[in-house]
Amino acid sequence: MQYKYKGLNASGKRVKGVIVAGSFNEAKQILKSQGIFYQNLEEGGGTSLLTSVKKRPMSGTLMSAFSKELSSYIDSGMTIVTALKLMHNQHKGEKKYASFIEEVKKMVEEGKSLYVALNSQSVYELPDFFLQSINVSGQSGKMGAVLSTMGDFFSSQGEVKKQATNAMIYPSFIFLVAIGMTAFLITFVVPKITQIFEDTGQKLPTITTIVLGMSDFFTHYWLHVLIFLIALVALLQFSYAKIGSFRKLIDSMLLKIPVIGNILQNYELGRFSYILALMLDSGVSYAQAVQLASTTFNNSALRELFDRASAKVVEGNKLSVALFRTKGVKPKKNFMQSLALGEESSSVASILKSIAKLYNEENKDKIKVLLSLMEPFMMLFIGAIVGTIVLAMLLPIFSMSLGAQH
Repeated sequence: MQYKYKGLNASGKRVKGVIVAGSFNEAKQILKSQGIFYQNLEEGGGTSLLTSVKKRPMSGTLMSAFSKELSSYIDSGMTIVTALKLMHNQHKGEKKYASFIEEVKKMVEEGKSLYVALNSQSVYELPDFFLQSINVSGQSGKMGAVLSTMGDFFSSQGEVKKQATNAMIYPSFIFLVAIGMTAFLITFVVPKITQIFEDTGQKLPTITTIVLGMSDFFTHYWLHVLIFLIALVALLQFSYAKIGSFRKLIDSMLLKIPVIGNILQNYELGRFSYILALMLDSGVSYAQAVQLASTTFNNSALRELFDRASAKVVEGNKLSVALFRTKGVKPKKNFMQSLALGEESSSVASILKSIAKLYNEENKDKIKVLLSLMEPFMMLFIGAIVGTIVLAMLLPIFSMSLGAQH
């Protein structure tokens, strides 16, 4: 438990903070040993507020840093307690992270395993596959190696997300520019030209009539359109987050989109393959590793498929056979073939690592090609919008000029 305190230190200076202790009396003893005379001591405060709400997932970057740092200390010959003490001293300025390390350290000092401490701490929610790998590796003496591999995995996942975010910056910027230009032309430029057409009273081309109608609509109802779009986006996000059938429908549709669907499958199957290989190398049983790795899918259609298949693996079936016989979205053929080969040759971990690496490289190439095609496409998109508006305005002017000449 965490206890918030206020009081005076040995020099008479006012201090406050949060400590971890098993009971109220233990908290008092800890403060006394630190030379702190408490004026107020109560359970809760600081990051422990999370215990009354919900633990938040630890970020991939922090997971990577924690795993790599702890691994380096263990490999150097330190005990886990000593390593955690050193880590706590080095990260005192990061209150939430320091509180997490302190809780884990306290429980390990009490004789609990690192797995139990990580699973019982109240600051961060940690992935099940990570916890189970720690549990098994601790029993087999592979703790340092498994933590190092986990650190590399979380680091690579962070790089993938960063690359995806950076890749979307330019197309998003171009799209916003296109929307902005269109809004400016329709709202401010077109209405001024409209007056000319109204004075002539001539019949306007269809394209001009459509553009003028859009201009008039957006000029008068732009606020209503904006509110509608915001409400629509919010409704879709809520439905995707809360309605399982809707999310599955969207996720299934995404997998069927050319190029995009292939990239999504590569990412999801690659991550599943790597996590499953990690747990198998850590000593986790095949059935349990499949069940835990199946929970890591972001795509609900694939997650449902692997959840059903993993239940059959527990019954003694091979995963490749279970996936083939289970109804739903089917994974890529080369994944199914590689998995079947790994199960036949008892080399699932090594083959899945190769598959994960292959999919990662494929995605890098596909994303580069997609971005190289997207840039000219976005320019054409802007050109088409602006060109249509300009054409709609120029056609009646040309008609008036020709009429005046005749």
